[in-house]
Amino acid sequence: MRGLDVFMCALAALSTVEAGFWKHQRDKRFSIFSSSGSPDEICLNGGTSVPSVSTGEHLFCLCPDGFEGRNCEKGKSDECYEGIGLYYRGKVSVSVSGLTCERWDSDTRRRYLSTDIRSGRHNYCRNLHYRRRPWCYVWKNQQLVWEYCQIQHCGLQAFTAAPSPAPITPQATAGPTCGQRTRRKQMKIVGGTVATVESHPWVAAIFWRSKFKEKVFRCGGSLIAACWVLTAAHCFPDGSHTKARRFSVILGKNALNESDPAAEQTFRVEDISIHEGFDNSEGNFNNDVALLKLKARNGKCAEESSSVKTVCLPPPQQRLLPGITCEIAGYGKEKHGLWHISQFLREARVNLIADDVCRQKDYYGNMITDNMFCAGRPDWSQDACEGDSGGPLVCEAGDRFFLFGVISWGDGCAAVQRPGVYARVTNYNKWIEEKTGLSSITAGTFFPQK
Repeated sequence: MRGLDVFMCALAALSTVEAGFWKHQRDKRFSIFSSSGSPDEICLNGGTSVPSVSTGEHLFCLCPDGFEGRNCEKGKSDECYEGIGLYYRGKVSVSVSGLTCERWDSDTRRRYLSTDIRSGRHNYCRNLHYRRRPWCYVWKNQQLVWEYCQIQHCGLQAFTAAPSPAPITPQATAGPTCGQRTRRKQMKIVGGTVATVESHPWVAAIFWRSKFKEKVFRCGGSLIAACWVLTAAHCFPDGSHTKARRFSVILGKNALNESDPAAEQTFRVEDISIHEGFDNSEGNFNNDVALLKLKARNGKCAEESSSVKTVCLPPPQQRLLPGITCEIAGYGKEKHGLWHISQFLREARVNLIADDVCRQKDYYGNMITDNMFCAGRPDWSQDACEGDSGGPLVCEAGDRFFLFGVISWGDGCAAVQRPGVYARVTNYNKWIEEKTGLSSITAGTFFPQK
């Protein structure tokens, strides 16, 4: 899934509770985000209370690093790791086979343990080189080899919210309905999974009409509002000269070579806005975002159904912590080098990679800008590929999915130390708002178009 060609929330007025919540969240800390936080009356130790978008009542606490529990009341042990252990700073120094770890050499400490300086020269387990969990070097059979360490996982999976204090009965609401889905993934195939569109109802398939009236699949995208799709700028090589009338968008599409009128919604494109700062002079697709405005039919654009929904926009400037597992989806190639793209919607799970890791010379070096981030699998088995460009990287929080990345570029597909690169959506909230009138506050519901 990635390369040259494979999602936000629909317009509506939010309740004052919801608007106040999102405004407040910009200055508070989600445990999945890296911004600073303050104490909450319900959630202890700097945790953040996440309310229901329909009732405004407390649902669960998102806890800061080092705390867990229903109300973030429990301190986590230093002898367990979170995610894949990129930030583990405990003092375990024994491998899974019971061998004592060797001390890290000076070159390794200088290159990879600069943030670990307080520990001095040590043999504590650490996760360097983006492996599955903390590890170290040990002497085994008269050879220096690496082994994973005997450390327990802290028990909280990335992006898994604490349980809600009590079941809440769903109520009819005019509040946001973004980021929700009804079905999960289906059968496994190479490098990912064949998925039904109900699993990713915000996925948009963008088509281009050739001079010969042929309808050619061009890119993926994400439905962020009833009339707006977010995609990648590089999907439109003609730039400002791109003719919107030659493009169309199909929502709710399971397979490219099949049509399902009961599930699909098709629209012409009224306008294309390519980010003014899009630049590929260095071959890295900087500011790789674009917006498509759908042409309304009978005064309406997309209408919500089980196969067509909007995805939520995350709060501005929020950054996810490395190691968190997110999802990507698209119709791209199933393997690098194939001449054809997949005919079916596919999905995969990837982990976010720390910026300083992806900027190392054996990864992508200085090609990674602040407008991008990298994600891949610890075993490099799944990735985006050619045909997936413009599609979504979504992360789950509180039973909703937030669009954090737009599939942009990468070197090959699922290659070692060549992860997928994604446009960082939270850098573009203001730009999106200027172009569409939407924001992470107002995006979220379908409503009748004027």
